[in-house]
Amino acid sequence: MRIQSLLILCLGLLPALASAEQIRPGLWEFTGNMQSDGQAMPDMQEMLGQLQNLPPEQRQMMEQMMAKQGVKLGGAGVQLCLSEAQAKARDIPLQDPESGCTHEITERGEDVWKFRFTCPDGQGEGETRFEGDTAFSTQVNGVYGGRQSSMHSQARWVSADCGGLLPR
Repeated sequence: MRIQSLLILCLGLLPALASAEQIRPGLWEFTGNMQSDGQAMPDMQEMLGQLQNLPPEQRQMMEQMMAKQGVKLGGAGVQLCLSEAQAKARDIPLQDPESGCTHEITERGEDVWKFRFTCPDGQGEGETRFEGDTAFSTQVNGVYGGRQSSMHSQARWVSADCGGLLPR
């Protein structure tokens, strides 16, 4: 399933360590774009459009699989719920805990955090820039599946209410 692979790749490259001194709990939405070997990959809007075109059974199966991981597709991107405890701990669990990926924060400033990560099929480094308590952006560069890859993502706080989506 091409859509599922691309979504998992997008989520896998997002850093598990996006943190800030103060970040709001609630529903967050992530959008972004990726390149692999210099070629643009489908952006989040295109992937959401492809999901809409799946047969109803496949779409429901995909949505249920993602919901079990605390992820919802909606609005303009991928949505996650951040609990109050996660916000206080300054940790946004963007990475699937079963992915086998590890990360290390290499520089921690007030508004910018730099990191490196290693996954079973990739490695790289990145930078997260915080824009107050309701937004941040991340740039990631590395090798994934033997291919040079990059991703830029934006996150924005949507609401204090997660609308039934459980935190990861």
